Formats: sequence, structure tokens, C-alpha cells
Amino acid sequence: MRKIKVGFVGLGLMGLPMAKNILKRKYPLIVWNRSTKNFKKIKKLGAKICRNLIDLPDKCQIIIMMLANDMVSIKISKVLNKNLKKGQILIDMSSTKKKTAVRIAKKVRASKAHFLDAPVSGGTAGAKSSKLAIMVGGEKKIFNKIKNLFRTMGKATYVGKTGSGQVAKLANQAIVGITIGAVSEALILSKAAGADPKAVREAIKTGFAGSPILENHGKRILENNFKPGGKCSTQLKDMNNIIETAKDYKVHLPLSEKIKKLYSQMIKEGKSNLDHSALYLLLKRLKKY
Repeated sequence: MRKIKVGFVGLGLMGLPMAKNILKRKYPLIVWNRSTKNFKKIKKLGAKICRNLIDLPDKCQIIIMMLANDMVSIKISKVLNKNLKKGQILIDMSSTKKKTAVRIAKKVRASKAHFLDAPVSGGTAGAKSSKLAIMVGGEKKIFNKIKNLFRTMGKATYVGKTGSGQVAKLANQAIVGITIGAVSEALILSKAAGADPKAVREAIKTGFAGSPILENHGKRILENNFKPGGKCSTQLKDMNNIIETAKDYKVHLPLSEKIKKLYSQMIKEGKSNLDHSALYLLLKRLKKY
């Protein structure tokens, strides 16, 4: 069976390994990126390069965006929308606010095309291993139509109408941010009280406190390895989106508010490009009364 042609916009920390995995499953892939630095790598694997963004809809049936933030998603989708054709599918796998997804979808549907918001969780490790959690909002029939494409990158779950994927991602990031803080404090307490933090982590990770955060980020903390899988700057962006969305719906989230302030402090200290588990470094410094 002949596979559909896929366009991919955004070859960054997450986008490049995601695009590589689409290629591995033999989908014809055409890529565009603001910077040309990753073109050589992806071209070697069989991707074609699109030099002008506005031409991308002429070359494929589905376009995936994996971008930095709301502003970039809006800007890129606006260019693509000028040339989208009836029946084409635009998928935004970036992490944005719900209202951004709804805004983009409205414009795309005016072009008789389809839109899905499909943010991901799993960091660079999940992107490289095709084990991302993909949260999808939009038309269910369109989701069902392209499930095999999502499988090249991870496990996709249909959440609901447009914007629901982004709501699920915000919920995910609230848990991630708060849990990184909890794991950091647990390891700080263990060491301060005279226990071996490595042994404590090993002892509790099969109990109710066990989680991917304790497993993966706890390991990073113990090894002092803060090479980014997910950056502090990205976590702050997500925390800001969480708080803004909560305000839109008149919900108070005190734990998320606190975590947002802590990550904001990390950025002020010049740690934006460290892994988000580096929150431990700030909490460790604040540990004494």
C-alpha cells in the first residue's frame, strides 16, 4: 500500500528524532525548518527539503508542526494556511494553550482542510525510541484515518474535541512539574537526614511513590546529569500556559503557581537550557531554614 506524503515543520530537539522515526517507517517525508543545520542529517535518511514554507502544502497530504511555542505555531500555520488544499490535514504537535489550538483550527477549517492538536510527552528519550505519549484533539474520524502515522512516533490517544489534546498536555505538565519538585525534596530530605538518597530511591520506586519521574529524573538528579531532555525554559512555558488556562476557567492551582515561580527563578539564574530536573539545584540551595 502506497503511504501518504508527510510534511514536517520544526527539526529541533524533539522534532528531528520524530521526523527520523517517520522516515524509518517508509513514509515519504518533506521537511522545512527555519535553520538549515539539521537538513544534512535528515536528507541522508531520505527526506526531501522544502526551501519555501508556503510551498509545503503542494508537496504532501499531511503536515506536522513541532514548534517552540504558541506564537510560532500561529505564525507558521498562518503561512501554511494560505496554500492549504481541501481535505489536507494540519497537525500541531507543539505544546500550546487550548485557545491557540482553537484559533488555528478555525482558520484551517475555513480552507476546507482539517486540524488536529496532538502534543506529546516523553522528552527526547521518548522521541528517539518512538515511545511518546500523544494526546489528540479534533475530529475523531481524522484521528482514526491517520493513526498509523502517529504509531511511528508513539502511542496516540484521542482525547476529544479541538483543544482537548492541549488540555491533556497541560494536565500532564502540571503533574511533571510538581512531581519533579516532590522527587527533588524527597532526595534532599533523605541526604539531610543521613540516609543514602540512591538507596532511598531504590527502596521507594516500586511503591506508591514510584513513577517515571522518580525513575528517570531521580536518576538524573543522583548522577548530576542535567543535559536537557526537556528544558527548564520549556517547563516554564508550560507552567505559564497552565496558570493562564486555569485563570480562563476561574480555577486556582496553588501547587502549579509555586512550581511556576520556582522555574521562573531558574530562568533568571541563567539555567533555561538545563533539564527541568535541575529544579533540584534550586531547591537544594533553599533547603536550610
